[in-house]
This record gives sequence, C-alpha cells and structure tokens, in this order.
Amino acid sequence: MQYRDKPWYYSTSIAILCWFLTLNAGEPAFKKFQLNGYAQGTTYAITYYANRQSVSKATVDSILSVIDSSMSLYKPYSLINEINRTDAPVRITDPHFYRVLRRSYDIHRRSGGLFDITVAPLVQLWGFGVQAIDHLPDSTMVDSVLACVGMDKVKLRGRRLIKKQPCVQLDMNGIAQGYSVDVLAGHLEARGILCYLVELGGELRVRGPKPDGTLFRIGIERPAQANRRRAVIDDVVAIQKGAITTAGSYRKFLQDGDRRVSHHINPKTGHPFTNGIISATVYSDEAMTADGYDNVIMAMPVAEAVAFANRLKGVEVFIIYKDQQGVVRDTMSLGFRQLIAN
Repeated sequence: MQYRDKPWYYSTSIAILCWFLTLNAGEPAFKKFQLNGYAQGTTYAITYYANRQSVSKATVDSILSVIDSSMSLYKPYSLINEINRTDAPVRITDPHFYRVLRRSYDIHRRSGGLFDITVAPLVQLWGFGVQAIDHLPDSTMVDSVLACVGMDKVKLRGRRLIKKQPCVQLDMNGIAQGYSVDVLAGHLEARGILCYLVELGGELRVRGPKPDGTLFRIGIERPAQANRRRAVIDDVVAIQKGAITTAGSYRKFLQDGDRRVSHHINPKTGHPFTNGIISATVYSDEAMTADGYDNVIMAMPVAEAVAFANRLKGVEVFIIYKDQQGVVRDTMSLGFRQLIAN
C-alpha cells in the first residue's frame, strides 16, 4: 500500500521521533524486542517488552499484506480497486475494509464533509495518485471531476456498498495507515504484550508505562528555518497509552512555477487547501481516529482547527503553521497542552 508521504522522515521536515530508555538492571523478567521492515510503501518499527519473543516479523508482514489486499490502490487485486472498477453494488465481507469504511462515514459527518474518501479522482487529477500526470488541471477539468466526488454518492446499506454514480472511486489513504497501526497493536495485545510502541510510516501507537516506570516520550520536530540548517525538537509529549499521527504539507507537494501545490485536496472545491498549516499532529486513543482527523485539521484555518479539536472528545492537536508574515509558529488544543512533558 502506498500512502501519502510523511514529512518527518527527513532531518529538515516536520517529524515525530520516539525513543525508549534502557531497562533497569533490576527487572530481568522483561526483555526488549524489536521488529523492523518495509510495507505499504514505507517502513515500520515495533518495539515491545516481554519475557519472551512472541511476535515475528513474518506475522507482521502477513498482517500488513492482508490489509493491502483490502485497501491498497497500488495492488490491482485489492478490494478497493475491485470496487472502483465496478458499477454494481459490492457486498463488503472484508472486516478491515468494513471497519475503515464505517469510521470514514463518521469522520466525514463530524468534519462537515472535509474528510471524504471519494476524492480518488481529484487526487489523481492533481498528480498525487497512482498514475503520473504531465500537467496540472484547469478549473474546467476540476469541475468535471467534482461531479464524481462526495460521500453522498455512495451508500452503505448493511454490508452492501452502492454507488449512486458509476464514476465514484474510493481512496482510503488518509485513514488506512492509522488503521494498520491499530491492527498491529491489537495483535500484540492479543498475545499478552502490554508495553509496546508500533510505528508505521510515522504513525504511532503506544502502551505503557515501560518496565522502568517511565512514560513514552515523543518529540515534535520543527522544520529548518533560514537561521538554522537542521530541524530541532522543541516540544516533547509524554504518554502512557494512545496514538499520535501527523499530516503535513512540507514534503509532499508539486511545484508549478512559484506556486506550491499541496497534496491535501478540498473535496468541496476540488482544489488544494491553502491555509498556511505546515503540519497537524493529532493524539487520540486509536491511530485510525487520529489519522483521519489529522487530514481534517490540515483542511481548516488555524483558529478554526483548534476550536474544532477542543470540541471533539478524545482528540487533541498540535499545529505548526506559517503566519501572514511567513513566520513559523505553533498552537495547540487545550488537552494537548496537558501532554507536554515538563
């Protein structure tokens, strides 16, 4: 599965970094195990503490492969591609697809339509889809594609997914990677592992505390500015349990002359968002929820985004943005302030 690029993999990007402290020598019952690999067009890293190794890399790879078979636009045989190719109703028996679809409808409703998984034609039109493009679209092209966009054009009745218009196509890249993290976390917990960090493409889910009693510490990295060559970590959050994801426009974009085109597309206008937000880091209980809402936050004006997060139960946000003078600043929801480590 290929998902949107995450800006924190680069030293000069917005980033989330996580590190673990060494186990105390007085606690030999728990050992630290690590798994690393490549999946869904990115890397993954799993660290967990247990008295024996009970999760294998082969199992993790298999889990992610199954999810790819459900929601990857880069796998011709995937369920989502099957749905995109057909005009007929499709019965959704795949539990992964069904769970993500249900949550997508919920976030779509709560966000006033800013989160929309029918944006696939727009994503492709602007050059961020599976196929390469040789020029950016004009307004006429955008308007023609908009006729195929909108979650009101696809209905879920029981387990049957019905397109009201044949041209409707789905893209779950804005939420499926977070869901993958949740599935991996659930796999660990099913094997009795209650102290772990799961990271996939920069999306994180943790459960602790660590065997030495400390919480997981996660640094929020800022982009390099003119007076410094490398990014720096100014803020650190400490959490015992939950998920943190980030959406950003710092690395994935297209350059059209002096114009920078973001990969975050407004499903209502068909054009990329231009609101000054560089990145939105979201905390929630589940990575799927955080992943869905980080896209919503990227779509809002800064003040509106913070107010929106303050109204949501169980969702907190940290935003890095440029003000009208081009100065990089940050702001956050009330609950996120409580996560900042002293």
